[in-house]
Amino acid sequence: MEEQQLYNRIAQLRAARGLSQQQLADAIGVSRKTISTVETSRFTPSVVIALQMARYFEVPVEQIFSFDGFR
Repeated sequence: MEEQQLYNRIAQLRAARGLSQQQLADAIGVSRKTISTVETSRFTPSVVIALQMARYFEVPVEQIFSFDGFR
């Protein structure tokens, strides 16, 4: 099966809260490098990381990640 592009809005959500990558990483218990590689689509996050981000930002996971991109 061909891997689909996974788009995300992590940078926009972080900016709206005035968070650095390190601050988000600390808040959800991952490394800054993990945030960076997910944010730049070089790494697809686990379901656990995706759900931790959704819980932190208080939004459904579909508002952070999408196969169709964001407008």
